[in-house]
Amino acid sequence: MNTLTTVPTAQPRASTWRIYRAEALCELRRAWRTPAFALPSLLFPVLFYALFGILLGRGHAPQYLLATYCVFGAMAPALFGFGVQLALDREGGLLTLKRALPLPPMAPLLARLLMAVLFALLVALVLLGVAALAGVGLIPGMVLRLLAVAAFAALPLGAIGLWIGSHVSASAAPAVVNLVYLPLALLSGLWLPLSILPPVFSALAPLWPTWHLAQLALPAVGLPAQGSTWVHIAVLLAVTGVALGLARRRLRRVG
Repeated sequence: MNTLTTVPTAQPRASTWRIYRAEALCELRRAWRTPAFALPSLLFPVLFYALFGILLGRGHAPQYLLATYCVFGAMAPALFGFGVQLALDREGGLLTLKRALPLPPMAPLLARLLMAVLFALLVALVLLGVAALAGVGLIPGMVLRLLAVAAFAALPLGAIGLWIGSHVSASAAPAVVNLVYLPLALLSGLWLPLSILPPVFSALAPLWPTWHLAQLALPAVGLPAQGSTWVHIAVLLAVTGVALGLARRRLRRVG
């Protein structure tokens, strides 16, 4: 009797794992086979860091921009991978097709989350490599914390992308994501310290999730950050929950 009761439960679990793995591999292949997405996502933050952080950077600029560009490098894979691609899948009928398949509901979302995390980690690793070659002092604790922040950034940013992709059309999604992508980087101090901008930028900075991510990354390179670590994490988790809730409600209605 024990054999009869355990074997049927083991098979569905193995089958479910294969479905999740296949969905993740398909999502990663789609990202890598789209050079217009993969190359800018990987090279844009690295080239900017090499120029402004290494070649033109003075004082603490290499350390500051290393921390903030690890956050910036996570933005494109999360926002575009979730937002634009979801809008395309929704209008093309792929999302409806996947709902009709014997597929776990969370499989497509987790596959895209894995893609965003891997891209963010890859960008962060390349940034760390460039910094090490340029003589920026790196220790294991610093590297691990920056990688952790880059991976964690996929949660709130991916949720925001999911929210955008669930509300706008495929033709409008790239423009809307760019309207979020570029201003968030500037307003959060990812490109340059907010202290050199008018005070209104610093006053509004806590409104942006990328600012909270930057405050998690800056202490890793020995630079001061504002606010409490746990407050930043709580805000980012709240943003993730709200954005996912709004996206889920929208997708239930429109498909």
